[in-house]
Amino acid sequence: MWMTPKRSKMEIDESRAFRAEWTQRYLVVEPPEGEGALCLVCRRLVAATGESDVKQHYEAEHEYYERYVTEDERAALVERLRRGGLPEAAPLTPEQRIARAGLGLARLLALKGCGWGEGDFVHRCMAVMLRDVLPDHVGIMDGIDLSPETTRQRVLDIHQNLRSQLFNRAKDFRAYSLALDDQAFVAYENYLLVFVRGVGHNLEVHEELLTIINLTHHFSVGALMAAILEALQTAGLSLQRMVGLTTTHTLRMIGENSGLVSYMREKAVSPNCWNVIHYSGFLHLELLSSYDVDVNQIINAVSEWIVLIKTRGVRRPEFQALLTESESEHGERVNGRCLNNWLRKGKTLKLIFSLRKEIETFLVSIGATTVHFTDKEWLCDFGFLVDIMDHLREISELLRVNRVFAAAAFDHICAFEVKLNLLQRQVEEKNLTNFAALSQVVDELKENLQEDEKVLDLERYRGVICRLQKEFERHFKDLKFIKKDLELFANPFSFKPEYAPISVRVELTKLQANANLWEEYRTKDLGQFYAGLPAESFPIIKGVACKVASLFDSSKICEKAFSYLTRNQHTLSQPLTDEHLHALFRIATTEIEPRWDDLVRGRNETNP
Repeated sequence: MWMTPKRSKMEIDESRAFRAEWTQRYLVVEPPEGEGALCLVCRRLVAATGESDVKQHYEAEHEYYERYVTEDERAALVERLRRGGLPEAAPLTPEQRIARAGLGLARLLALKGCGWGEGDFVHRCMAVMLRDVLPDHVGIMDGIDLSPETTRQRVLDIHQNLRSQLFNRAKDFRAYSLALDDQAFVAYENYLLVFVRGVGHNLEVHEELLTIINLTHHFSVGALMAAILEALQTAGLSLQRMVGLTTTHTLRMIGENSGLVSYMREKAVSPNCWNVIHYSGFLHLELLSSYDVDVNQIINAVSEWIVLIKTRGVRRPEFQALLTESESEHGERVNGRCLNNWLRKGKTLKLIFSLRKEIETFLVSIGATTVHFTDKEWLCDFGFLVDIMDHLREISELLRVNRVFAAAAFDHICAFEVKLNLLQRQVEEKNLTNFAALSQVVDELKENLQEDEKVLDLERYRGVICRLQKEFERHFKDLKFIKKDLELFANPFSFKPEYAPISVRVELTKLQANANLWEEYRTKDLGQFYAGLPAESFPIIKGVACKVASLFDSSKICEKAFSYLTRNQHTLSQPLTDEHLHALFRIATTEIEPRWDDLVRGRNETNP
């Protein structure tokens, strides 16, 4: 279920209460004491916070019982399990349990970005621990193979298991959207990450990695388009069900006549009245820049400072907070491209700006150049960039909160555009209230300059803000095109029917006149409300809800992939096949739990 904000507090959260239909669907019963759900198969208590938790446990552990299809078969199965009947699936043998442990360790190594050869080191560590703590069980380690070849194959097996589960769910998507990210990768080759967000029949939202495409092998837009279409076809996703497309700001993506978006829109001819909605501002919002301020020059200079600090100033106490954050992001090794992207985060640049005096002293002590600290225009640009990046960071953080739907994200975007208008007026009035860093630089420069000497040119910065306004308007114009649909989805009971499309007015009037539905809307999450809305009575409204819910509402899954890249850049920069790279990123970004028993027994989706 969607984890959207509550509209009002409830004494009892209905979404977290046990529901009777779960017994036949997921083979669980309400426990005698406490909360959650008691599994009838493995007798484990599922600490459920909603149906998704119970479903995840069932699909990961007991998908075998999906062979019982009819209601009578399910009822008989539940009765046998209630009487304590043993599960029909044979228990795992000791060898299979050892294999399952090896799979779990391989997954953990993949999540941590460890190299294939590090499994042997883990094996030796576990053997030492068992020898000292449980000496009678040291022999268990002999059966666990963590060699590089075995670990590599197990990671591929987990990837295939997760991939088949995604494809199985994709068959039920009523609508879906794609997110295309070609600016995240920092390894030895560049890749396009393709994510999918789909909505099922019960309006459950799934966000997963669909595929990774090597841009070296698919350089042209036509080849890239063919690879995406092949991935969609493999997943069983029809272009007619595609609703939205969110991308980065590169020409490869949004070129007016030759960009990938133009090709996708031509191919995705939907029978309904919606065209494919495109917006390109969610991904790497901090990379929006202007030609009026040389952003790359500033970022490159600061990058050089960081490299010097990490190599020659690592013991200086004034830099410990900066070094700690740097290592938490991308470890001890510094990849230049990764470092530049990391520095574009407003919080990081702000921290470096606050240490500028200490950095200057450090650079002097090691004989490095300090020419930038005497260039007043560069210092003003640095302060202005810190302020702009900090404002972009605030909107980026709001857009990282997922499961709030595109309607809420659109509200954040509109609010930020209002903020940009305010910033532009303040610059025109020479008011630096919301430019704290630039104001500090100006005050420091005024102390050392003649009274009649000009400190900064605010007209340049007004141009930067104007360009940002135009960028936001361009990147999110399609969301403004469906503004009424977003408002209707978010506030169906306050939306005036006369402003709604003609096709939905009758349903909307009937919905607003239903007191029971108003009570559900008032007390439930927005996703729960639409999931429980009768499709036979409100087919058009529910169809709009599916389309809006399928639009990407945040950059969270892309940020998760980028975070995995930055933390493990050294491992991922080693020569890896595309298949292994795909496997690592699927494991790192998925919310699906592998079906361990199927992996151990070597079963596939159609033959449990």
